[in-house]
Amino acid sequence: MTEYQECGVHLQRSTLFPPREREATSSVLVITISWTSHRQSVQPAEGNQTQAAERSSICSQGATMRLLDERIWLLFRRHLQQTLTYWSVFFSFGLCIAFLGPTILDLRCQTQTTLQQITWVFFSQQFFLLVGSTVGGLFKKTLLSSLSALFASALVISLVFAIIPLCHHVILLSVAMGVAGAAMGVIDTIGNLQLVRLYQKDSAVFLQALHFFIGLGALVSPLVVDPFLAENSCVLSANWTANSSGSDLEHLRNTLAGHGAPLHNASQYPLYTEGVVVTRVSYAFWIMAVINLPVPAAVLALMFHERLVRCCRSSPPLITKKPDISSHPAKEQQQGHGGLLDCCRPSNLQGHPATFFIIHALGGAIVFITDGIIGCYAGFVYTYAVSPPLLMGYKAAGCLDSVFWASITAGRLCFIFFSYRYAAPALLSVSLVGVILVQLLLLIFYSSHVFLFMATCVLGLCISSVFPSMLAFTEDVLDYKGSATIVLVTSASTGEMLLQLLVGSVIHSKGSYSFLLCTTITSFIGFCLFLLLLYVHRVHRNLRTDSTPCLDMKDESKSGGS
Repeated sequence: MTEYQECGVHLQRSTLFPPREREATSSVLVITISWTSHRQSVQPAEGNQTQAAERSSICSQGATMRLLDERIWLLFRRHLQQTLTYWSVFFSFGLCIAFLGPTILDLRCQTQTTLQQITWVFFSQQFFLLVGSTVGGLFKKTLLSSLSALFASALVISLVFAIIPLCHHVILLSVAMGVAGAAMGVIDTIGNLQLVRLYQKDSAVFLQALHFFIGLGALVSPLVVDPFLAENSCVLSANWTANSSGSDLEHLRNTLAGHGAPLHNASQYPLYTEGVVVTRVSYAFWIMAVINLPVPAAVLALMFHERLVRCCRSSPPLITKKPDISSHPAKEQQQGHGGLLDCCRPSNLQGHPATFFIIHALGGAIVFITDGIIGCYAGFVYTYAVSPPLLMGYKAAGCLDSVFWASITAGRLCFIFFSYRYAAPALLSVSLVGVILVQLLLLIFYSSHVFLFMATCVLGLCISSVFPSMLAFTEDVLDYKGSATIVLVTSASTGEMLLQLLVGSVIHSKGSYSFLLCTTITSFIGFCLFLLLLYVHRVHRNLRTDSTPCLDMKDESKSGGS
């Protein structure tokens, strides 16, 4: 074992890099050692021991960061194709999740249905997204099954985009959106699982980037759709008049963007169900289908690269030839991450302390709340802005949702760097405290238009990193068993669906101001649960430390008996 003394800190190359990567890092280590040897040759004068200690501490931190830089770069370079493929699949996820709100009125015209009927497609998409997230882990038994599921799901999304213009009945459209939702759920679960499996203790940085691509897809989708939206009524009846202005339809479209948004006085808009349909939204869906086609092609290319396709079976799969860089034992690498039902089998639950299950429950509850807040804010901030006491203009209020999603995307991009520099618990603490403070200030300055825009931007920045940071934190605490990923993904999907329904019903009965009260109370509950999670994490770590000597004694007795 080669050992280096660097600024008073012993660095063992074999513990930081596996044998295969030592050659690649030797030059970096030699340069670092030469520099530090020169620094050590200059001894500090007497009386400057404090300054020397500070310099030594700074030097050791810099050396550690350089080694960490090299390690993460080697990991990314080794898993480059896999990582880019999973990122592209999540771009497809974001593309699919954001198109329904802006196009809902044009789809109503296409199916010639009422507003109450067309809003069922929102429920269909959200419900089957939850179903897909729950069963997605079932495809994680092998790399072949997981990549096959990703390929099928990405291809299904392109096909759904292509056939939506052909769905002239609301039931057919709901079925198509349900299929797309199930595909999105499978992508959500498998993409997170695969990235955690690849990078494990270094997964926080790459999870932030993964969820950045969701926001990127969610930004691209409305840009593609917007030129093809109808500016006036898209169903012309025999007695049609131009009473329905473009601003009225834009107001109604923004209101319906909230999946559970209540519909007040919908009859004041002349939305006919019988007549000539004049909409060009079909072109938008076909364009998005073409944009999404490279994604399943990228997954298929990865399957060829890993030699998982039948025509490549003459040689062994590439995944078996490469030892894992992570510090986890091979036994854990070979264990599959089953689905939500598989991880709850009695055989898989035995031998774990109570804290193991409490951590699952608390992590799931926190992302249930935070993803629910994201869905509620995106869905109801427009309704809140155009209602008393703000009474904001329709066009200005319509920008709030775009500002919110843009800030979430920018926040995830920034947290790629922050998650590299800081631990996940620190990022979660800052994010959750920021969410609470922003919403408390919104309650105080409830009549300010300018502050609503500022708070929307800051809220998106703060809440953007909660899910990927929580996923990296819980998987690290639970030794990357995979069950935490499935629980968190399913909980986030459930919260996004249920909290919107609950908050929508409260707004309908109590008024728009109750929207901020609901999100503030739930965010405070989420922060309290996070503090409890930190305490349970400490207890769980102590239990594992105490149980390690017992396990070693059992192993020694077994080896001695054999």
